[in-house]
Amino acid sequence: MVAVIDYGVGNVFSLQSSLHAIGEEAIVTDDKTKIRAANRVILPGVGAFGDAADKLRERGLFDFVREIAGEGKPLLGICLGMQLLFDRSLEYGEHEGLGLVPGEVRPIEEVIPKELDIPHMGWNALHLISRPADGASLYNTDGAPNGVCPLFRDLAEGDYVYFVHSFAAFNCDKNLTATAEYGVPLTAAVENRNVFGTQFHPEKSGPVGLKILKAFMSL
Repeated sequence: MVAVIDYGVGNVFSLQSSLHAIGEEAIVTDDKTKIRAANRVILPGVGAFGDAADKLRERGLFDFVREIAGEGKPLLGICLGMQLLFDRSLEYGEHEGLGLVPGEVRPIEEVIPKELDIPHMGWNALHLISRPADGASLYNTDGAPNGVCPLFRDLAEGDYVYFVHSFAAFNCDKNLTATAEYGVPLTAAVENRNVFGTQFHPEKSGPVGLKILKAFMSL
């Protein structure tokens, strides 16, 4: 069973429907007991970083998400949910993140060509990042993942996924598992041991997205 954290930010119906489509039991909840009982946890989200972080705190979930991640439970952050995994965000001020993945969130307008629209919205190809294997370990000595991220094990280089975002993660090269080109390479996905994040929406990415969710559910 997978728990989709409900903290009042984002439409979780399509995510729950996608999980049901691959035969997985999914509950949408803010109940800590139910979240802890789940085998895996998904942190969704759309909107502003500061508002989302405040809502997590209001429901007593901010430190709780850190706690369950620290216990080794597989955790997937999607879109704003991925951004919350980082140390901080500079979206309309400076806001503390969960600190589960090193890096920070900044406006994409700082780096993309002026003629490109904001938000970055639509289908983009994934560039999958693979690192040399370190023996039988899943991680190098510095914590960086080896090989292709397990979420992408059934994907091909250049598979398309769906994005909607105006901010992106930076300074996260060690944990970067995929990028997407939008004038410049932007962070598309990250991994830090049992913590995973996708800037794109797997639940809106058709068969490719379902493969990613199925891979997460097999961890």
